[in-house]
This record gives sequence, structure tokens and C-alpha cells, in this order.
Amino acid sequence: MSQFDVVVIGAGPGGYIAAIRAAQLGFKTACIDAGVNKAGDAPALGGTCLNVGCIPSKALLQSSEHFHAAQHDFAEHGITVGDVKFDAAKMIERKDGIVTKLTGGIKFLFQKNKVESLFGKGSLKGRNGDLWQVEVENKGEKSVVEAKHVIVATGSVPRPLPLIEIDNVNVLDNEGALNLTEVPKKLGVIGSGVIGLEMGSVWKRVGSEVTILEAMPTFLAAADQQIAKEAFKVFTKEQGLVIELGVKLNEIKNDKNGVTVSYEVGGAAKTETFDKLIVSIGRIPNTEGLNAEGVGLEKDERGFIKVDGECRTNLPNVWAIGDVVRGPMLAHKASDEGVAVAERIAGQKPHLDFNTIPFVIYTDPEIAWVGKTEEQLKAEGVEYKKGTSGFAANGRALGLGKAKGTVKVLACAKTDRVLGVHMIGPMVSELVAEGVMSMEFSASSEDIARIVHAHPTLSEVLHEAALAADKRALHG
Repeated sequence: MSQFDVVVIGAGPGGYIAAIRAAQLGFKTACIDAGVNKAGDAPALGGTCLNVGCIPSKALLQSSEHFHAAQHDFAEHGITVGDVKFDAAKMIERKDGIVTKLTGGIKFLFQKNKVESLFGKGSLKGRNGDLWQVEVENKGEKSVVEAKHVIVATGSVPRPLPLIEIDNVNVLDNEGALNLTEVPKKLGVIGSGVIGLEMGSVWKRVGSEVTILEAMPTFLAAADQQIAKEAFKVFTKEQGLVIELGVKLNEIKNDKNGVTVSYEVGGAAKTETFDKLIVSIGRIPNTEGLNAEGVGLEKDERGFIKVDGECRTNLPNVWAIGDVVRGPMLAHKASDEGVAVAERIAGQKPHLDFNTIPFVIYTDPEIAWVGKTEEQLKAEGVEYKKGTSGFAANGRALGLGKAKGTVKVLACAKTDRVLGVHMIGPMVSELVAEGVMSMEFSASSEDIARIVHAHPTLSEVLHEAALAADKRALHG
């Protein structure tokens, strides 16, 4: 029976990073994962993020943006193109190539760092003295390895919708939405979160009529509402997405005529029939097959594995990270937790601040934020000041043909310390890192305002917003 210092269950963004960092720290490490490639004939590391989540969705977003630009934006640049055609199957093929390259890259990193990769489903069997026994099941064949420490990184799965079963033919989850080889004439989306907005945007740009149905009465409730309202206006009035809020679903039928959704909104009954329906109502922790109950691993009322502030579970030397524990379900949060746990096992004292984890939605324009929203600060009774600036007069944004959007900086009214940075606009997924850095180093809005920003760059809009927080904007 093989023995390891650290065994990681799950090779998603949290698990594979935890395994690599543990190996770098000198631990004999193994990582167990049951992921397979799209064809189902070979292992595929990387979890949901690399295979059917973050990475493939960004590939499709980029392809659809290029198609839309060729149709609508190139003429402004003096570029005339002929009959622009779209090949959905080719777009999916390109996406699959990127996924294959990156998942293969993890395999290479495991080999480089001497992480043993074990294919199969991992489950906790119990203790053998000071060691944990972990079973690896692969197509009915079972083996057992032992470890001093176990890191559970089993991620999350799509939340099911009781009204309809996902078949990934007409009723799709995130995986099905990433593998459409034909453009549906009418596409319905249940849920206006990250997945719903990103996938809705992709297929809208390439020709679908898209309707998004959202149960919440508020659009992007987790985001700063000034930014959310601007986004809603852009998506609906300018891009043509139909977004219904405050929706109550009554019935969904999947038959030869399509997927028919009966619902109520604002007291009015409505019925829509779609060619395809994407269900994206959030995700739930994945603990199936882990044998949590069998070994006494505690979970909370929502199914998340209970951990303390350092990701320790109630079981000795068993840790849990990523989507399977509390906190935002974000790949970068999982990765940093994985690094932190490996370093804690080594006796180090790393720190991860949930208040400075950035959030990004990769629509066009992009949406990104870090820290507190204006609504949260008001609810908490925090005195604050704010500065805003737009991309409309930014030279770089105008040159890109993407001069829409806003940056907002929120700072403490007494100390000027940055409390939140919120953005909608071009490439704000990259720009938000400056806000994260500022908050990590306890910067003030004046600190950002006094840093020289290159000209012409998109970052000047953040600089201007920081100036505006102190009522000394130069271009507003």
C-alpha cells in the first residue's frame, strides 16, 4: 500500500495547485481525480474550471466577440469585410483545443513537481493509526493509499432545477452550453448570474434570440448597484438581451416542439418556447462519494464541509478547500486556499483575506469588483466617500472602440483607506488587480491618485476615479 505525506482529492484549480505546492515544500504528494476528457476516453485534470467552466467559456466569449466585431465594428476602423459567416462547430473545436492544451499542462506540472497522479474517485475510508486511508475507485477496481494529511478539493456541481431534468440535448447545464455546435434560433436561460450572462452573451452575439429568466427582483444583487444598473441597460437596450427579473417558474416541458417554459413575472403569466434552455441557477458543493458521513466529516446545513479560518475540518489532518467549503465559488479563491493549506501543513503562517478577492464577469463590457459595495457600506453604517470616472473620454478606450463603462472607488470618509473598487468597461478583469493590490496594502484613494499611470491606458480611469474621491478630478 502506497503511503504519502499529502493526498489531495480533486484536481481542479484548488486541488492541483495544493498538490504542486505541497510537493514543492518537500512532501510526498498524490492527487486523485476522476475527470475525463470530452470524448470520455482519457483522464483530464483541471476540474470544472479547465474542462467545462472558466477556460472554455472565455474561449467562446472571445470567438463570439470577434464575429460581432467583424459584423458591426470593423467598418468604423475603415476595414471592409465580405459576407461574414459563423461556424459554431469550428468555434467549439478551437475551445476544445485550448482545454486539451491546458489540461495536458497540468499533467506536465505534476510530472515536473513529482506529484503522483491517481485516476479515479477518492473517498475517505478511516484511520490506520496516524494515517488516513483513502480509497481510489476506477471502473469498479479499488485500491487504497495512506496519507498523513488529506486535502479535500472536490469542487461543486450545477444546482438542479426540480422542474426539469438536464439532458444536455435541449436542456443544458454549463457543460452542454459550451458544446452547442449549431446556433439555436431561440435560447432561454434560467438564471442571470455569471454563467447565464456569459453564455447568453456568447449565443446572442452569434445570432440567437436570448431570453434570461431570473428569480431575484434585483439584477446582479451581489454587485454594486450603480454598476449593475449600467450593465443591465447595456445588455438589454444596446445588446438586445431580454432579461426578466422577479420570475416565478411554474412549469417546464421538453418535447419535440422544443422546451416550453411557463412562468409569471409582475403578476402576468407568460409562456415561451425555446430551441435550447440553459439552466444556470448556481452551484452546490460536491461531496458525493466522499464517504463524509462514514468518517464523521461535518457538513453544514447547505452541504458545505465545515472548516475553520485555516481550512481545517473537524477531523485531524483533514483539510478542505475551494467550492466545497464556505466563501465565494471562485477558481482563484480555491487556488490560494490550496497554497495556504500546503504551507500550513509545512508549519508556515500564510494569510488569505476574503475581503480582497476579486470578482469578474466576462461579458462585453466586462464587470469586476473587489471589496465592499456602496449598498454594503450603507447597511453597515460606514461613513464613506466615492469617486467615479468613465471610459467615454479615455483615449485608449476610444482607440479600442470600447469607450463605455464606469470605475468607482469607495474610501473611508475618515481615513481615506480604500474599501471597494467597482468597474464595468473594457478589460476591467485586468484592471481590478490594481484595486486588489491597493486594498491588500491598505492604500488610500490618495495613494492611487498620486501614482503615475501610463498614458494612454485604461488604468487612467481608475486614477481619475481615485482623484474624484477627493473632489480633485482632472478630466471630469
